[in-house]
Amino acid sequence: MNVTPVAYRYARSLMQLAQDRGELEAAREDMLLVAETCANSHDLVVLLKSPVVKADRKIKVLGRLFGGKVGRMAERFMDILVRKGREGMLPEIAQAFQAAYRIDQHILLAEVKSAVPLNDAARTQVKKMAEERHPGKSITLVETVDPALIGGVIVRIGDEQIDGSVSRRLSDLGRKFSENPYIPEI
Repeated sequence: MNVTPVAYRYARSLMQLAQDRGELEAAREDMLLVAETCANSHDLVVLLKSPVVKADRKIKVLGRLFGGKVGRMAERFMDILVRKGREGMLPEIAQAFQAAYRIDQHILLAEVKSAVPLNDAARTQVKKMAEERHPGKSITLVETVDPALIGGVIVRIGDEQIDGSVSRRLSDLGRKFSENPYIPEI
């Protein structure tokens, strides 16, 4: 999901407030819960974006879902979003908050795609490689398994991608074979 500038502004505002109050970690946990809940509940996202459902009803639904599970600051933040008509952006704002938190704390996500689950040695090697390329940053690995890779790994950190998969090598080899350097003698 791409984050709009408006969602990022709301996320930065919440983050600044949480930092000022010394509740940054609590706010991060709350926004993580909101992001996961929205990702797992399509009905909630549809409800939040619906112009037919009244604001007071949306506040009640959010209160029932998150009441007692998130802090007072997060509850009030969601109430403000509903009053401002921005409740449909809540999933996006929660994701933007996570991204802003990672930037603030110098944490990089390294997305690792492999044909089979990584073992501890491979995980350590990938993390070491990422730390060497990005000194001073804390690296968090996000692993996914894709059998179509056949073997090897693809590591993506921000805009940088390192493709060491067997499927890529086979593709490169196929392209090389398709070039016909043979020139028949006449």
